Amino acid sequence: MAEHKVKRGSSGLNAGAKAPAFTLPRDGGGTISLADFAGRKLVLYFYPRADTSGCTREAIDFSRHKAAFNRAGAEIVGVSADPVPAQDAFKKKHKLSIALASDEKHRMLEAYGVWQEKSMYGRKFLGIVRTTFLIGPDLHIAQVWPRVAVDGHAEEVLAAVKAL
Repeated sequence: MAEHKVKRGSSGLNAGAKAPAFTLPRDGGGTISLADFAGRKLVLYFYPRADTSGCTREAIDFSRHKAAFNRAGAEIVGVSADPVPAQDAFKKKHKLSIALASDEKHRMLEAYGVWQEKSMYGRKFLGIVRTTFLIGPDLHIAQVWPRVAVDGHAEEVLAAVKAL
């Protein structure tokens, strides 16, 4: 099989690229894979840490709009480096209805270009840059939202899903 060269922007993969395949452990047990969504639209959003203020607001917003995403032919999966038990507790505490996946080894986070050097209070560290990908039914990236601001983001992504 020929190696697929992917053009990368500073924040990861660009629209038009084939979405990197993944299989990750998910909330509630079992696994979730990119292949599970072939033929459907997928909103894949990466968040820094379960149960922090911004991540909680984002997850609640996506959960609140889940039925509208489903009517538009899309599923939603949130991904962080948190272990599955933390994802389960986060989901239960906030009554989230979206799927959450765990990438503790950072392989998928790196493949999508969201595991980056960050800076807080003058300290540099590696972490997840809040990013959302809209993946089309053909498993190619349709749109990327790098360095997401949480407020209004779920609605903006829903509009893009409906337009795809």
